[in-house]
Amino acid sequence: MSVEYKYHPKKQATIVTAPFSGGQPKGGVELGPEYILKAGFQEQLQSLGWNVELENPLESTNYEKSKSDDKDEYGIKNTKIVSECCEKIHNSVKGIANNGRLPITVGGDHSIGTATVSAMLAHNPDTCILWVDAHADINTPKTTDSGNLHGCPLSFVMGLDSDSYPEEFSWVPQLLKANKIAYIGLRDVDDGEKRILKENNIAAFSMYHIDKYGIGQVVDMALNKINPDRDCPIHLSYDVDAIDPSFVPATGTRVEGGLTLREGLFVAEAVAETGLLSSLDIVETNPLLGENDNHVLDTVSAACAIGRCALGQTLL
Repeated sequence: MSVEYKYHPKKQATIVTAPFSGGQPKGGVELGPEYILKAGFQEQLQSLGWNVELENPLESTNYEKSKSDDKDEYGIKNTKIVSECCEKIHNSVKGIANNGRLPITVGGDHSIGTATVSAMLAHNPDTCILWVDAHADINTPKTTDSGNLHGCPLSFVMGLDSDSYPEEFSWVPQLLKANKIAYIGLRDVDDGEKRILKENNIAAFSMYHIDKYGIGQVVDMALNKINPDRDCPIHLSYDVDAIDPSFVPATGTRVEGGLTLREGLFVAEAVAETGLLSSLDIVETNPLLGENDNHVLDTVSAACAIGRCALGQTLL
């Protein structure tokens, strides 16, 4: 069974490396891209028939040394470096998409979602977002308790509580509409985020829904909400912590009771099968948080497998 990609029939992709940890306090997630590439990710995609280039918009930066655990007057941390990092990645991803290639952004923490989602919506405003994650990542500076910006990327692109935004985020185009995003795999959602999801009627499928309906039906339900006619491009933003930590232990915010590895890969396979994938994020692989080499290997392998499945690898 081969997958036809409506928006990328020539199968040209660019891996955007995003070695950045400033959206959260733990070190090591900036090493994710390096480990994933060393595992042969580029070659794996090429073996599926894709022409794959590399781009590193953060190459000349040194954000890791500027990281701080101090909150600013808005109650958030590392505002300046997260904004600068995201603007660079936004420009890179948008340029790649405008040149007809499929951007695959490999993180790094999920704060870079501000960059990738806004870039793909700027490229094509019909883009819908499938956010696969244990967390909703839709806190605003007003609702976040931790001040960690990897929990806030979507609020900036939606313009939620925009009066609370630091001026550094004024560059972000607020293009995301509530009916164009759906979540799969949620199981650790803050009270403020629950309110935001309900007030904005955002499609959110937790592990409860997956247990009740099965992963296949949940993917269909999510796409029915945001892409009912199956005629819009899909940006798949995939946090490896959506998968249960028994399968992907080397990640920063582990939450028990997640997707099995097969369920997690099925989501990517199902998106590929639509033929509508236009861009992909794979984030939150942290090689320093594995307790042993197998933990790191399992997590990196899962990240690579997510990418392969999204780009057309099938079981038969």
